[in-house]
Amino acid sequence: MTRKSTTTVAAIAVATALSAALSANAADTIPQNQSVKNVVLVHGAFADGSGWKGVYDNLTKRGYHVTILQNPLTSLADDVAATKRALERQDGPVILVGHSWGGTVITEAGIDPKVSGLVYVSALSPDAGETTAQQYQGFAPASEFVIETTKDGFGYVSPAKFKAGFAHDVSDAEAAFMSASQVPINMSAFGTKLENAAWRTKPSWAVIATEDKAFDQAMLIHMAERIKAKITKVSASHALFMTQPTVVADTIDQAAKAVSAM
Repeated sequence: MTRKSTTTVAAIAVATALSAALSANAADTIPQNQSVKNVVLVHGAFADGSGWKGVYDNLTKRGYHVTILQNPLTSLADDVAATKRALERQDGPVILVGHSWGGTVITEAGIDPKVSGLVYVSALSPDAGETTAQQYQGFAPASEFVIETTKDGFGYVSPAKFKAGFAHDVSDAEAAFMSASQVPINMSAFGTKLENAAWRTKPSWAVIATEDKAFDQAMLIHMAERIKAKITKVSASHALFMTQPTVVADTIDQAAKAVSAM
């Protein structure tokens, strides 16, 4: 083979690779005519909205408009109000996403007419008239997920158990930072009855972490099946919203495309 022909073959190979990369990027970009382009992300207890950074980056690269809540975690009513404020700012239909306690919040707030679909990320999904605490009844206790309660009724994940119970798939340094920066929740929120259950009228998806230590695995499956969610399982800890951003983002994308086609 001559030097000229070698150069030509190399050039073709580079062009082919570039074309494939461009095609892949184009495939990841949402179509202009897709009706659902807004996503609202609701964090759970003991965390804040910054944990959604990986999901945010993935979805915004695809062309989604993403809003991240900062829940006060002072009551269900306060968190629902914060979610409604975020929904009011959207310019069209929304996929509403909740992690853990955030699932309870989106279940109540998701009746908003702008919400087209719900995504539960290892999340709670009570029915109307039920409390969050009731969802645990009949299932094995989460022995590695230990909550310490302050005198004024706010709960923290025990620092000694934080990595094992919340985020065993991050580094020791990351787990230490997450533990030090956790946001406590008013434990009375778990005893508040829901007035609405958006999953009864809105299509739902669920991403379940198979190594989640905050919930009994059977509990997560039971909740997801009860709401007739389309289920995706991933090997991850309770912190899957941080450690598995691609899987979570892919599920949100699937939800948006599915409801757009309805």
